[in-house]
Amino acid sequence: MQISSRFTLAVHIFACIDVFGKDHKVTSSLIAESTNVNPVIIRKILLQLKAAGLVNVARGSGGTTVAKPLSEITFLDIYRAVECIENGELFHFHENPNADCPVGRNIHRILDDKLERVQAAMERELASITLEDVRRDTENYISTGAVAD
Repeated sequence: MQISSRFTLAVHIFACIDVFGKDHKVTSSLIAESTNVNPVIIRKILLQLKAAGLVNVARGSGGTTVAKPLSEITFLDIYRAVECIENGELFHFHENPNADCPVGRNIHRILDDKLERVQAAMERELASITLEDVRRDTENYISTGAVAD
């Protein structure tokens, strides 16, 4: 199972706000043009980011701005804002392993600590990357005229 595209869309949204916000009102329509995603989906993600205190969204066509410095927003902040993980757990266990089976009755003891370590490692890495890192890379690629492979 992959993490949904909401996370990468959210990072793309922040890049649009940073690049276009200096000269334009950043609206869901403008972001939708850049992402090639329906504006309704963009608005839903913006609402999640707003609820997390990461963006400010003015009603109507007022535009969107970043709520705090890019250096203070990590990938982990964005991930937590837009990904739907139950009880903070990345991995969802199948509901009823067979208690009569030696594997089924022990599967939680077998996997729980390993999955917690995997999630902790992912969250540490997400916390180490900020939107300032994205800004620098965006500016670099735009200024050099780099084209995607």
